[in-house]
Amino acid sequence: MAGADLDVVIRQLAKQQHRSLMARAKERRDHYNGLAAKAKDTEARDRCRQLAKTVMEHAATAARRLQMSADNVADSYARSIRLAEAAPAVQKPEKKQSDTKKPAEKKQVKKGKKTK
Repeated sequence: MAGADLDVVIRQLAKQQHRSLMARAKERRDHYNGLAAKAKDTEARDRCRQLAKTVMEHAATAARRLQMSADNVADSYARSIRLAEAAPAVQKPEKKQSDTKKPAEKKQVKKGKKTK
């Protein structure tokens, strides 16, 4: 059943990707918030704060889509493995007696000289 655990691996990889994506988004948000703190006028500060909010919204949406996609793949894989295990094994049909005979050996043809 080692192959059936692949859905767990898919989910773990998705969690790792989710964590790294959100960590990078938080770094970017902090960068924009730092720029907002250093801004000299209110227009630049508001723009940087809005960028920080937008970055987090887009990252959260991307992370959610990534997680849903991984869950769908893992569920699909688990379902297909479960169905494959439940399906009866396909048996090969037995060969007929006439099929088991060796084909007649071909006669060797001597190569002759060609005439012009």
